[in-house]
This record gives sequence, C-alpha cells and structure tokens, in this order.
Amino acid sequence: MSSGVVIILAAVAVIVVVAVVLGMFVARRGGHGLRRRFGPEYEPTVAQHNGDVKAAEKDLDERVRRYGDLKLQPPTAEARGRYSAEWARVQEEFVDSPTRAVAEAEALLGRLAQERGFPDGSSEERLAALSVHHPQHLDGYRRIRGAAQGADGRRVSTEELRETLVQAHEFFVVLAGERRGNKAGRPAARGGRHASRGGLRHHDIARGSQS
Repeated sequence: MSSGVVIILAAVAVIVVVAVVLGMFVARRGGHGLRRRFGPEYEPTVAQHNGDVKAAEKDLDERVRRYGDLKLQPPTAEARGRYSAEWARVQEEFVDSPTRAVAEAEALLGRLAQERGFPDGSSEERLAALSVHHPQHLDGYRRIRGAAQGADGRRVSTEELRETLVQAHEFFVVLAGERRGNKAGRPAARGGRHASRGGLRHHDIARGSQS
C-alpha cells in the first residue's frame, strides 16, 4: 500500500472520528437545552416514551418546531378583568359545588388559552403548545383537566379538588398575565374577608362537601 493511500485513509478516519465526536457534543448540548427549556415537563415526557431519551427529545424538538413561533396575543385589560371576575365566581361556586366549579375552571382556562392564540384543536395539541411556552405551570392545567374529565375514573375528594383548583389558579395567573398576588385572582370569601389558599377556606370546603 502506497504512502499516499495510507495518508488518505488516515485523513478519512480522522474526519469520521471528528464527525462522531461533534455529533455527540451537539446532541448533548441539545439535550441540556431541552431540559432547561421544558423544566418539569422533561422527565414526564421521557417517562411517556418508556425511558427512551432520544424519542422524548425528538418529541420535544417537534413541539418547539411546531409551536415555538406561535403568535400569542397578550390579553387586553378588559379581557383580563373579565376572566378574573369569572375565576372569582368559580372560586365562590366551589363552596356549594366543588365538582361543577372545577369543570367550569377547566373550561375557562381552555377559552383563555384559545383567546391568547394557542391551538383550539385537540386537547393534546393544546397541551403540547402550552408545554413549550408555560412548562413551569402546566401541571396545574393538566390536573384540572383530569379532575374535570374524571380521567382515572375514581371518586375525587373535595380536598383534592380544592388543591387542584388552587394549583390551576397559579396557571391562570400566568396565562392571564396577572401579577402574582393580584387580588382579582383571589376573591373575598363570604362575609367580606379574603380567603386563604386561592380563596378557599377549610370551613368553606366542609360546607362544599355536603352539597
């Protein structure tokens, strides 16, 4: 074998090694970037793909590609006030009918998301789009959807519904563009006193459980 052929083969081998190393580096950086971007949504997505990290990251990459450039519209002051008033009514209704209040809260969040510019197609499509833009708070929406639709078929306690509504309120605050602690999102309880933990007091919960 001539020295020229040896040099060519060596050069090809070096190029292949560099390409492999570079590919691994890019893939690793991409994985870290997706983990940072999706935060608490990253591990559940990996679990949905039975631990297959490559499949999960392909899924997340596809979500970013499809929904990363959505033209989202910030809510107007009028719309924000309207939705805040609706949420206040939902919280008050929880006292007498927790199940109905949770269902109405889930529907309200869906309308608000659609008005902001998120997909109005299937619920899974909307969840995928929301996961790109609000991964830190999406679990609140997912929980209230499950409770409203009876996803697991079991009877949900009033306390679980209360916790679900409180967590969903955090998502509502972000989606509606309110500042945390805005009183519009935390209505006064009966008797004029402000309620604790998202407007739902323990003795109000007890009354609601009797309905």
